[in-house]
Amino acid sequence: MTVDELRAALRGVPDPDWLATALDRVAAEPTAIARFFPAAGRRCGRHDLPDLPGWTADEAARALLLASLRTDHAEQAGALYRTGDAAEKRAVLKALPMLPIGAAGTPLLHDAIRTNDTRLVAAALGPYARHLDPPAWRQAVLKCVFTGVPLAAVADLDSRADGELAEMLAALAAERRAAGRSMPADATELLDRLTAASQPQPREVLCGSSTRTST
Repeated sequence: MTVDELRAALRGVPDPDWLATALDRVAAEPTAIARFFPAAGRRCGRHDLPDLPGWTADEAARALLLASLRTDHAEQAGALYRTGDAAEKRAVLKALPMLPIGAAGTPLLHDAIRTNDTRLVAAALGPYARHLDPPAWRQAVLKCVFTGVPLAAVADLDSRADGELAEMLAALAAERRAAGRSMPADATELLDRLTAASQPQPREVLCGSSTRTST
């Protein structure tokens, strides 16, 4: 996701003048974001953005406000997350990959993953989750399975899923079978893929090239 894509998707907001003013003020005065950030839902709407699947108008506007900061990105993101409601927290999490903060926002991911708010968990496992270390990331994926968050929400799932995650999923599947419960279909498919990938490949028999017929 880029700032230009967010701007393009927000061209039809109900109050474009308010958004333009808010972005200019935040760029000039970082602390002004505390005033504009909560108002984005009322001013820009909370509807889904057709040109930005998975984003709502208030999330995109709030992400733009954070991206408009010239300084204090990590500090402001942390403050807005801690004081915000669920929608504001999701916006902060979704904005993290666009901010020049390195891994400084990782504690926000840990906090979101500890909650039982499935939308927060899903937002935490977007592209910025690359900063989670492997054990924490695996536990977060397992949390998705427990809470019913679709694994499609997990960024880089195919490239990061490994044998240890497969063992964790297999153990969970066994527990659920014993309790007469099933695994979500996407978790079963992932476990099947990981299991198949871990199986030794049959050695190819090269006919004609490895043997000779005597004459």
